[in-house]
Amino acid sequence: MTVSTVDLKITWEKLPDDFILEEQPLQNIDQPLLAAALREILEIAGLILEGTLAAPNLGICATLDNKLVIKAPDLFYARNVQSLSSQEIRRSYTPNLEGEIPAVVMEFLSASSYDEYSNKPTYPPGKWFFYRQVLRVPIYALFEPAAGVLEVYQLDSSGDYQIQQPDLNGRYWIAGIGLFLGVWQGTKAERTGYWLRWWDESGEMLLWGAEMVERERQRADRLAAQLRAAGMEPEA
Repeated sequence: MTVSTVDLKITWEKLPDDFILEEQPLQNIDQPLLAAALREILEIAGLILEGTLAAPNLGICATLDNKLVIKAPDLFYARNVQSLSSQEIRRSYTPNLEGEIPAVVMEFLSASSYDEYSNKPTYPPGKWFFYRQVLRVPIYALFEPAAGVLEVYQLDSSGDYQIQQPDLNGRYWIAGIGLFLGVWQGTKAERTGYWLRWWDESGEMLLWGAEMVERERQRADRLAAQLRAAGMEPEA
């Protein structure tokens, strides 16, 4: 499948089976933890079903003027994705060939981040240019974990990213997922700091699995205390 722009020929081709992917070390441990935490909530909420791809650090492929470009965002979410056979392992994702353009792409910034804002059009293009001009991703989110700063950009009718303003609660509506995205401060497992979290339309924060277990434990403890106060012993 080929799409032509004024200066660029874009071809959507599957990554060759014999293509050797570069192995780049993570810049810090925050990146996989943040991505896994966001993805966990989506899975619990029933938003990762067959045909949905919510993938951390997976290469998104496009061929520009016959040159393969691969960008691996910290997390992206796409719908109507073709299923693989039981013998296949997904090594990459090619939009328009294997499924829809991602509804949202997220990058978690480090102290040395620069490519996430790069509008460099020449090969290899910067991420900003790739997500905006090549993929035309509707929502591009940039999160700086150390400072807890979230920037959300939306693609406008002219094909440019426009920074969005949060609502009164400091959150951003992500239409392609149907949830609000915002910043939360606290502890999960071994990490304490700023996190990205999901909220539903009513403003209720969606919980991680461990939080749901703790909530049920507290509920059971309250019920047991009420029964004892009424002279009844709760069942074991």
